[in-house]
Amino acid sequence: MPLMLRLHFTSLLAAAALLPGGGAHAQNEPRLIALVNAYRAAPGDCGGARDAPVPGLKEDAALGRVRIGTGSFPEYELERVGYDAAQVEIIHTRGAPDAASVMETIRQPYCRVLASAAWRDIGASRQGDEWTIVLARPLLPINLPEQEVVGRAILDAVNAARAVVRTCGESTYGAAPPLAWDKALGAAALAHSRDMAARRHMAHEGSDGSQAATRATRAGYNWRLVGENIAAGQTSAQEAVDGWIESPGHCANLMNPRFTEMGAGYAISRAKMPGFVYWTQVFGVRK
Repeated sequence: MPLMLRLHFTSLLAAAALLPGGGAHAQNEPRLIALVNAYRAAPGDCGGARDAPVPGLKEDAALGRVRIGTGSFPEYELERVGYDAAQVEIIHTRGAPDAASVMETIRQPYCRVLASAAWRDIGASRQGDEWTIVLARPLLPINLPEQEVVGRAILDAVNAARAVVRTCGESTYGAAPPLAWDKALGAAALAHSRDMAARRHMAHEGSDGSQAATRATRAGYNWRLVGENIAAGQTSAQEAVDGWIESPGHCANLMNPRFTEMGAGYAISRAKMPGFVYWTQVFGVRK
């Protein structure tokens, strides 16, 4: 029976991979790519429903050179082959003798993935009876307005979210008063976003070991209560806020009626082009 392994990472997180290693993969397998695109043109039954047809994927030579072996990380492997990805799905199967057998093996388990409109590019490669399919959406060049404009957009989106009753995970929050912009919290948020971008690492702990409260104090905010939301990979203020709303812990911060002020800032990592955005939002209550 063929063995299948699947890896997935988005702009928000990265997953480590432990897959069978070996020599270099071959280049793109056009027959398998054609079969995937044929399925997208006429998706079959998927969990009792039939998906609508979606456009075919463009064959990308770089994705055909992706190797996933023991201890590899998909995001680093994509950098190695020169593909800047906003979202990627990697399906690895072992034991199939040909492309048609691969498609038969993955059609049902990955029907939603194969028929997703999120993807734009595809690569497929073979090493013996091991096959790798890479579905990807490219990361587009980042062009964001000035910090003040983006900060105001985040504040407006947050206040709109706070204006209604909202469920965050298993907790329900009543409508909360609007937050006011605070320049010191904005400075603390911007400094942390720049620190994350410089390290290309998303974490609440700064490179110097600092936490949100310490950074707020450094920025001149005399606080009684401080909270922080961070994110990475979103390409607009609204997308960043939407992501926080969808995450129970971040949503709870955003809806907390005790907070009265906030600041926010973003930074773009230029370690690789076209860039990757890191976001920070800091909430506070002054003494």
